Amino acid sequence: MILMVGLVAVAAWHALGTGSAAAESNLPDGWVSTPYGPLSPADTDFLVRVRQAGLWEMPAGEMAQTQAESNTVKTVGATLKADHHLLDDQVRKLAGQLNVTLPAEPNKDQQGWLAEMRVQYGSAFDQTFANRLRAAHGKVFTVVSGVRAGTRNDLIRGFAQTAVEVVMKHMTLLESIGNVDYNALPPPPLANGTGAAQGPESHRFLSGSRGALAFLGLAAVLLLATVLSRRSRPRRRLAAR
Repeated sequence: MILMVGLVAVAAWHALGTGSAAAESNLPDGWVSTPYGPLSPADTDFLVRVRQAGLWEMPAGEMAQTQAESNTVKTVGATLKADHHLLDDQVRKLAGQLNVTLPAEPNKDQQGWLAEMRVQYGSAFDQTFANRLRAAHGKVFTVVSGVRAGTRNDLIRGFAQTAVEVVMKHMTLLESIGNVDYNALPPPPLANGTGAAQGPESHRFLSGSRGALAFLGLAAVLLLATVLSRRSRPRRRLAAR
């Protein structure tokens, strides 16, 4: 009986100790195991997009100080520049911890938007600034919020929370300029409910099942130990007599 208890205890302990490791080793294609939790392709894309956003929004905010007509645009531009400077420091630090390669310059679309604004002044600049940046923030918000909702990585989760708050703040500030063309914004995406961005549901189920089995194993050990303890008490009393 004691041998049986020992075997059950070893099995339960093994399940607890290796369950998470097994889940890590069975990650979907494209996922990477890190000390902070699994890193998904969506997590990596999120870091790249945050870095990419800062590479063109900081110069755009700088342009606003000398090319905008509206004081509101100048203030919004200064805020965007300052906030993205902080985000840029954070995203580069996280990328180093998670071994993610980040871009070093704006992409072609962003370079085109900067070139467009570089030759504009006054109200024309204000119009382009508000609409280009508002549209870009709307696109990145869907990515950031999706990662915040589904990431399994502790570092990504904390940074995504910060990014969600910053992007929402920036969208509100850009809309306060008063000349955003909402009809030109892309329609909101339909929710598909598949959770495909963060991995198959079956993988999540299997990971959860390992934890449940380990818990049941430990519970069985405790129950069996309690029963054996109660049975041994009368024998000890008789021996004492």
